[in-house]
Order: sequence, then C-alpha cells, then structure tokens
Amino acid sequence: MSIYLGSDGDMEGKLEKAQSFGVKVLFTSLHIPEDDHTIYQTRLKELGRLANKFKMELVADISPHSITFLGIENYEDLLEWGLSGIRPDYGYTDDLIVSLSQKMKVGLNASTVTRKEIKRWIELGANIRNLEAWHNYYPRPETGLDEEFFSERNRLFKEYGIQTMAFIPGDGQLRGPIYAGLPTLEKHRHVPPHIACADLLYHYNVDHVLVGDISISDDQLRKLLLLSEGVIPLEVENSNAQFDRFHVAGRHENRPDPARDVIRSAASRRFHDRPEPMSSMERKCGAVTIDNVNYGRYAGEIQLTKRDLPSDDRVNVIGNVTPTDLPLLQWIGASQPFDLRLKNDATDERN
Repeated sequence: MSIYLGSDGDMEGKLEKAQSFGVKVLFTSLHIPEDDHTIYQTRLKELGRLANKFKMELVADISPHSITFLGIENYEDLLEWGLSGIRPDYGYTDDLIVSLSQKMKVGLNASTVTRKEIKRWIELGANIRNLEAWHNYYPRPETGLDEEFFSERNRLFKEYGIQTMAFIPGDGQLRGPIYAGLPTLEKHRHVPPHIACADLLYHYNVDHVLVGDISISDDQLRKLLLLSEGVIPLEVENSNAQFDRFHVAGRHENRPDPARDVIRSAASRRFHDRPEPMSSMERKCGAVTIDNVNYGRYAGEIQLTKRDLPSDDRVNVIGNVTPTDLPLLQWIGASQPFDLRLKNDATDERN
C-alpha cells in the first residue's frame, strides 16, 4: 500500500487494517510538489515506527532535496527511522548506488536505468539482491506506460536477477491533484485493482505490486490478499440452489492436467448425494457447472467453462463468473488454486 505523509491522517489505523489483510510493504514519496515538506521529518519518523510495529517494510521515493528538509546528512540515516529501502530518483552517483545496496534495498528507476549502468554497478560490487527496479506511477491520464516498453524493461532486469515493482490504482479515495488513479500502465487506469494486479503478476511476471492511491476497499484488499497467496479470486452471479447445496463457494484447484475448454476442480466428485438434472442451457464462457447423475462417475464434478459450449443434459449450469472477472480465467493453468465467492457476499473469510 501507499501512505502519503501530506494527506494520510490516521496512519496507525490504516496500517493496522492493512496488516490484517496481509499487506507487507508500504510505499511513500518524499518529493510530491503539492505537499508541505516541513511536516515530512516528523511524519516519516512516525511512519517508520508504525511500520516496525506492524512488521512491514517501508520504502520511499526520495530526491537530493529530501535530505535538506528531512534534516539528515546522508540516505543511510533513514535506516534508523525505520526505512528498509529508498529510490534515489535523480542526482545519484555510481558510488552512492553501490554503497547503499550494501546496506539497504535500492530502487532503480525502471524506465531510465541502462544495461551499461547495471553492469557497471555489479562490477563495482553492488549487492544485486538489494537492487530492485521500481516503475513510476502516472497521475495524468494518457501518460501511463506503453505495454511493449514495460515488457522490454522487465526482460532487461530479469536478465540480471533484479526484481521489479509496479503500481496499480486504488478504488477508494484517489490521490490528487488529478484524482485519476495512479497506475504504471495506462491500460490499468480504469481497471479494478485485482484485475490489474493479476495482469502484472501473471502476464508481466512483476515481483511486487503496490497500490498507488490513498485507499482501497476491503473487498479489493481481500482479493489482493488471495492473489498474493497465489490464488485467483472469482466472483459468481446468477447462482441457484445447487450452488449452495453442494458448497461450491470456496477454495478450488485446477487439475494438474488442464483441459482446453474447461477448468476442472480437482477436489469435486466427492458428494454422497449426486446432483439431479436441471433444465439444460448453453454454457457461456465463465459458466460454473456441476455434472449431474446422467454423467455417471463424473457426477459432482465442478467446472468453469473457458469458452462458449453447447448445452448438455448431463451438465447443470449453477452460476456464472461475473463479466469483470472473466479475464482472470486465462491465468488458471495446471494446479492453479482459485476461490469462488458469490457477488456481494460480505462474509469476511478472516473470521
């Protein structure tokens, strides 16, 4: 999550809630032009204390000007304030990058750092395990990164074993002054956070995903927590009685031998009373189905369709993945866990 020193009020309450949803890393920026920089020192020390209390990493974007209004002599002093990593956004030297990497996590500007620089820092003794490539977020619409450029940059860092980080927008209070989301990729600007997060994790193989905006809903935090655990969250609508009767909601795992047309729940076909036939209907992409008694030994098997399929009197359609979550089906490969939940189900699975 992101915490902004000039706009976030109850930092402790926000971090306590974030911890309950499994948030591991906090990001803050120390060079936002609209902020009152005179409050940064007090607020950053307090945020560092809270990050330590809630056992979270605290990383920050920083510039040479930050040293002045923070009242420190060098970046390493921030370790004592509870920070675990910084990104010197500009004005850095080779010696600074190398020396900082031996003491803390160093974020490199993922858009501008060159292969030549990376090779030079490694030759000079940089601790490659502490180097990460951080992409920017882009407040102004139409300025987010192009996907091809993003992929090309990530491939460069993977060559050297450097982990990558990118931002997704929130769905609650957006950060000013534009209030149009803070994504890395322009295509994610108006996309639900969990869809953008899955795209970064599964399509682009990004290592770390941060929410750029000030706040995010509990529902989205729950979905992001599942994604962080390697589970694809799916909401289901148009469910019927058999969906509830056979306890279809909850955790599933695709079989290790994935089918072309459907996702097959590996743990299904376990019921003593087998499903009776229902009125057959066409199985649109995203249909949640259960095989009925007409399918013999397959009775009880739960599936999700990956493409439109014809009706079958041996297969009951008992719900549909919501249109919003349909893009997530492509990431359910062999042995991939997924979680089915009815839309608008407010049950908190932490309880």
